[in-house]
Amino acid sequence: MTDHASISSSVAGFDRVTVRYGPLLAADAVTLSVPRGCVYALLGRNGAGKSSLVRCLLGQQKPTAGTALLFGKDAWRTRRSAMQRVGVVPEEPDVPPAMTAAQTVAFCSRLYERWDGTGVAERLRRFDVPTRVPVGRLSKGQKGQLALALALGPQPDLLVLDDPTLGLDVVARKDFYEELVGDLADRGTTVFITTHDLAGVEGIAERVGMLRHGTLVLDEDMEALKARFRRIRFGRRPAAQPAADEALGALGAVRVAGGDWGFEAVVERFGEEPYERFTSEGGVVDPEARAMSLEEIFIAVCGEERGGAS
Repeated sequence: MTDHASISSSVAGFDRVTVRYGPLLAADAVTLSVPRGCVYALLGRNGAGKSSLVRCLLGQQKPTAGTALLFGKDAWRTRRSAMQRVGVVPEEPDVPPAMTAAQTVAFCSRLYERWDGTGVAERLRRFDVPTRVPVGRLSKGQKGQLALALALGPQPDLLVLDDPTLGLDVVARKDFYEELVGDLADRGTTVFITTHDLAGVEGIAERVGMLRHGTLVLDEDMEALKARFRRIRFGRRPAAQPAADEALGALGAVRVAGGDWGFEAVVERFGEEPYERFTSEGGVVDPEARAMSLEEIFIAVCGEERGGAS
């Protein structure tokens, strides 16, 4: 459970942030913190409230209630000074299409107290981003690398990525994340990322939050999350149903489906001891448990209604 003290000492966080648009509740008392040096991935389906929270964190929008914090201070009140320490890759590039990359870099360099011009130039050169071509004529991948270069230019303490690989092809997504991983290793930058690219973020995120209809339903370390979720397949003799269901319940069954082929359950409290009890039930046939990817866990938590039929 995230408390006020941990939020205040974190690089970024939300303290009971609620966002409403008239009768629409976009975020409902969301509380979480992003520790220094952490890569935090906030996940949710379209309309779950991710973008509203990002705008609050960047001081672009005042929460209906609660406080978004940057470096322990109210982001709405301290945005002007705090944003000197924040790099942002928006969901949609906001560079005027008629400007060239060179013109954009020159403009941005004047906005920050510190600027790594050499690093920006090297990144653009490495990814063959033409600097004298209007940005509107660049490919999606080139625009993505330009956005990342601009975000890293001020050597930020916090990097905010709002669905940065949206619309990129497989190769461009791979290049983006490889570059990001390399930079994180060099700098130890704190990262807050929202994304639909769960496979890409799974390899770099250390902590994960999941939003469902504006409510934060999950907030924990990636390793702990993946350790407690399993997909279990098994057969079952009809007479064993009550005992097997009880043993499966101890594993925290999120969803159970069955058919002529047998049964499949997603569980969220996997452990060797309760799993052994489940497999020892006489009516459970050929049980098999396997680890789940972040995408599979996300679907189980935020997909169709939880629960199941036997």
